[in-house]
Order: sequence, then C-alpha cells, then structure tokens
Amino acid sequence: MRYLCLLGLVAGSGLTAVPAAHGQPGPSPDRTTAAASASAAAAAKPLPGGLGPCVPGNCPPDGYPPVHNGAIRWRDAGINMYVGENFLVRERAAEAEGRVVVLGDFDQDKAAGASSVYNVGEAGVGSRVAPPVGSDWLTTGGDVRVGAGERLLAEGGVVRHAGETSGRILGTLRKDPDAADPYVPLRDELTEASQCYAHPGGGTRTPTGTVVHAGGETLFTGDGISALQVFNVDFDLMSGSGGQEGIRFAAIPDGATVLVNVLGAARTINTYSGTIDDSSPFNQLRNRLLWNFPDATSVTFKGTGQFQGSVLVGNQRSMTTVSVPGMNGRFFTTGSLTHTSAATGGGGQEFHNYPFDGDLPDCGDDVTTGQVEVVKKDEDDGERLAGAEFELWQESNGVDGLQTRGDDADTKIGGVCVTEAPGECARTVPLGTYYWRETKAPSGYELPSPNVFGPLELTEENASGGVSVTATNEKEEDVVTEGGVTVVKKDKKTGRPLAGAVFQLWRETNGTPGLQRRGTDPDTATGAPCTTNAAGRCGAVVPLGTYYWVETKAPDGYVLPDPAVFGPLVLTEASATNGVSVEALNTARDEPTTTGRLTLVKKDKKTNKALAGAVFQLWRETNGTPGLQTAGARRDTLVDRGCATDGRGRCEFQGLDLGSYYLKETAVPDGYVLPGRTVSGPHEVTEGNAAKGVTVTLTNARGGGKKDK
Repeated sequence: MRYLCLLGLVAGSGLTAVPAAHGQPGPSPDRTTAAASASAAAAAKPLPGGLGPCVPGNCPPDGYPPVHNGAIRWRDAGINMYVGENFLVRERAAEAEGRVVVLGDFDQDKAAGASSVYNVGEAGVGSRVAPPVGSDWLTTGGDVRVGAGERLLAEGGVVRHAGETSGRILGTLRKDPDAADPYVPLRDELTEASQCYAHPGGGTRTPTGTVVHAGGETLFTGDGISALQVFNVDFDLMSGSGGQEGIRFAAIPDGATVLVNVLGAARTINTYSGTIDDSSPFNQLRNRLLWNFPDATSVTFKGTGQFQGSVLVGNQRSMTTVSVPGMNGRFFTTGSLTHTSAATGGGGQEFHNYPFDGDLPDCGDDVTTGQVEVVKKDEDDGERLAGAEFELWQESNGVDGLQTRGDDADTKIGGVCVTEAPGECARTVPLGTYYWRETKAPSGYELPSPNVFGPLELTEENASGGVSVTATNEKEEDVVTEGGVTVVKKDKKTGRPLAGAVFQLWRETNGTPGLQRRGTDPDTATGAPCTTNAAGRCGAVVPLGTYYWVETKAPDGYVLPDPAVFGPLVLTEASATNGVSVEALNTARDEPTTTGRLTLVKKDKKTNKALAGAVFQLWRETNGTPGLQTAGARRDTLVDRGCATDGRGRCEFQGLDLGSYYLKETAVPDGYVLPGRTVSGPHEVTEGNAAKGVTVTLTNARGGGKKDK
C-alpha cells in the first residue's frame, strides 16, 4: 500500500480521481467524423497509473510557483521522474527535484572540478515543491553508485534501493529487494500509451494544428477550438546549422491540452525558449503540454532555455540526454537517461518538479478499424503495377469530394504509400470516409485524370472485410521522359568556377509554388548531395518536372548565399534534350572581425570563495540610453539568456562584438541572496582589450536557501 498510494493508486480502487484540467469544447458534431473523434479529439484520461498531477496531501492550492529559491511550503507525493533503465549523472549536472523512480541503476560520476553534489527530492532552485519528508525520494531497482569525492543528497528523504550502494549518500538508506516492483508494470503501460498517443490503430494520429519550421523558430499553430491540440513533428527542433531556435505556440485555447508527437528514430531539441520567471507564453502551457517521443532510440535536449512541458519517451531501448539548464515538467522515459552539461558553458543543469494536468486520449477504449485499399492496374491488360505513389485522405470538412488545399481541407492520413509488386496500397484506419489520391504514376505510365479514387465508406458493417477501389493507368507514349538539370557555381566578383560547394536537388511534388522543405507536405529531395567539381558543376539526369538546387555548404572561403535556393528549373519535353541549367554565385568571405570576451568571476562576499550556480544574463548597450534597459520598445539587446557559474565560479562569454555590456544576475547559488543591485556595468570590450579579455568579479552574501554541505 505504501508505494501504490504515492504513485497515485489505492489498492482495490483503481486510479485516484484527477480533476479535469479544462472544459473547452471540441469541434461541432457536423465537423467531426468517427475517425477524427477516435484518433484526434478523444481527450479523457491522464497518463497511465495516474501519473502527472500533484499527489496530496499538501499540493500548492493556487498552482505551482515559478522557479525560485525561497522556502519550501508545499509537498508533492507524485513521481516527477520515471526512468525505465539506468539514470546517469555526468559532467556538471546538479539536481533532480521531486520523486525519482529508476528501474535500473542510479550512477553518479561527475566531471573533475565540478560541484561534487547532486540533489534529489529537494532542489536549491526550482519549484520548491518537494516530496513529503520521510518518504521515498529516490527508488531504484538496481544499484546506487556515487563517484569518489562526490555526494548524493537526499536529506529528509529515503533512498530505497534493491541493489548495492557505493560512495557517499546523505539520506536514509533502505535496502529493499522489491523496491522497484510496484513500478515495473508502468514501463509497458507508458510504452503503450506513447504509441497510442502518436500511432492509434498503427497509423499516425490526426493533427489538429500545423507546424512550421522556418525563420529561426518552430511555430505550432492550433485550431483555436479543440480541447486536445495535437501536433506531429518529424524533424529536429534546431536551426539548419544545428544551433538553437525558438519554440512558439499560437491559437491554443485556454485550458486546452497540447500533445506534441515527435516522430523519428533520433530527435534533437536545441532551444533558448522558456524562462525562469514564467514570463514566456511557452511557460504558460507547461502544466498541459506533453512532448511524446514514441519511436526514438536517441533523444537530446540541449540549448540555454528553461524547457517547458512534460516528456514521455516510449522506446524502451532509448537513451535520452539532457543538458539544458532546466527541464520543467514531469519526465517519464521507458529507456535510460543521461543528465549532463554542455561541452562548453556552465553547469548547474536541473530537473524541476512541475505537474502534468492535461487530458489525453483514452488508450483503453477499443476503436473499430478496418482496411482501405487501392489496387493499381494497367488499363489495357489488367496487369497489377508497382511503383505508383498514393496519399490517403479522410473526409473531415463536411464538403462532398476531396479538398486538399486551403484552410478547410480534408485530412491527410500518414505519408506516401508506394504500390509494391501486387500493385496494392492499404492502410488500417478508424471508421469514416476516405479517398486515395495518386500523386505519381508507375514508370512508363501516365497519371490519370482525375487522380482521386473514392469515396470509400468504411462502416461497422464492412470493417471486418475492408473496402477497396481499383485505379487504372494508361501507358505513356514514346516521348522524352528525362533530361539533365545542372547548377554552375561561380565567384560573384570574378566569374571563376568554384569547386567544393555542396548542393541538394529537390523536385516540386506538392503543387505549391516555390520550394517547401519542411512541414506536413514538403516537396521531395532527389538523390544524394552533390559536390561541385573543378568546373563548378553539379548535375543529375531526372524525369521531367520542376526542380530546385539548394546549396547546403559553400566552398571554402565563401559565404553561403541567402537565399540558397536556385530555381525553379522546369524540365519539359522541349528542354529535355539540352537540359536546363542555373548559375549560382557566391561572395568571398570577409576577413574576420575583431571580437573579444568577458569573464565573470562570482565569489563569496566574506570568504572570497568561488561560487558555482549563480546565473547571469549578458546584455549589450544598443539603444544609446545610459544604463541597462531590459523592457520596452527601445530596450538594449540580450546577448546570452543565462549562464550558470561553474565550479570555479566563472562564466565566460566569447566572440563578443566590440562595445559596452552589462551583466544581470537572475539566480544565486544555494544559500546566498541576490545583491541589492543585480546589474553591473557597463563593461567595455575594445580593440585594446579584445585579445586579453575583460574580467569582472562580483560577490554574493549568504542568506536563505539550503545550507552548503
């Protein structure tokens, strides 16, 4: 009973009652098909085992506070972190707030020179909603290992372990061979739920909104009405060069649950979004936002942001690596977890205890499904044809016939299906009305007109046998079907051909003018990347159509052009013999400009001891007004959103343009208070000190927070 009550279960009574997080209505009945209600709008339950909400008895009555270092007033007996395999603490990671359950080993082996402490249960800086005193703060089904010279702090709580312990552990140790047994069934339940949230019936859950990855951010736009907002993402949330980008949500109704299914075998989120003080709109979604990774074996969270929302990783063979300064929300992985820090920059990475109060699809309900099939045949002899490409669409807008464009289009189900040797494409889907749309004919055949086959009505009566339609194609006449598309890379100033540029060829396939490389309906990348030769040329022989060359890497010493898309190149019967070509010009890279660096050293005001864990923003003077302005239309420019001082008490800001800078302290080390003046500067980075750098030493006085051990 002891474990089950803390988990959110009471023996013999099933799940505890979890209040609904909202009462926002979904789409009106005349706009919701049976399939849509089964796969997109059925929001009824919390996570398996009652995971997610705060477990009483002393939950914050008015919601969880933002990240702070004040006194602990509230307690949460719910599991904040669940790890299905091993939990590894590495480099300069600092804290895991809330209850932590690990089915495998807990292994702490931090970097030399880093803070020797890792906290579980209570955190010096976080929501400061901790587990009840005397309860299990860390539970493991395996060993608990702490590296030489390090300490694992669970003071006030119990470390319950099935395996052996080694190293210095501060807390009540209780060896229990059955420690993790109550939580073992959760692993499979979480995996099944993760799959259900993303892949109901083996397909892909119908999204309610759109995702656009462009302009240095990923924008999630909801439908403005649904109580469950569903987004599907099949790309990494980072810039094209692998750097940080923003995360933004729009048109999300008040109180709605947001489910983001991040699809793919390996996914990275690299972001600066999310704040400590809950001023960001991203923060406001935290308690109703779930990031679901159903398939990935590798998941990475990095950047400088305070990441918001709960996380579910469903693949039991996965490794999730977290190095962002803060994770704010429940964290449940059925695989392993590495909590670490970035190779450059400060340490102090933390998991913060925040609940998930959203309503998710009820994965326990059986949804009637059936098969919808298209059979591709030669129009003359009836021979079945391989190589045709089809899209499956569901009738969802209440308008007869298929609509594939506009704000009120029908719903595309899954990706492209290619007919194999039997000439068939088939999908298992919920009841509803469907259309097959042929987007590419088999080689040597013409695309039929019209190229839409249906409607196919899948009902309770025919679901067991499924529904099918036959699509025929005529053979093409003997015409030219392919030709060359070429790009020639030259120096913009001299016209000299340039070797070493890398290009990717794309084909226009989605019917939308211009090149679309991301989103739910992108154009199609064709062939492998091509590197220009000594003549500056890249070429490919391709079927007739419209193409674009995208430059992905400039020659050495040259700047990647903006835009880096060249085309469209329209390859027709008339132009196929000679092919089509486009010229791409590059500008030589300017000589590097002088940059400098600024080093912050944080020390104890009394003892002069270096302090780790202080967090600073770096601002540049840009508005011409003396002093630092951080708000308003003419505020100065934020250069770094937050650097935490390392074990030497240092933060280094490199590659700075010459100018005036300010340091703003936003969080203090454990046991210290913010100074009366949190802004220092201006600090001048000049030609004269650029090579040596500027060093600023600041101090903190003690007072408040956990005492240093």
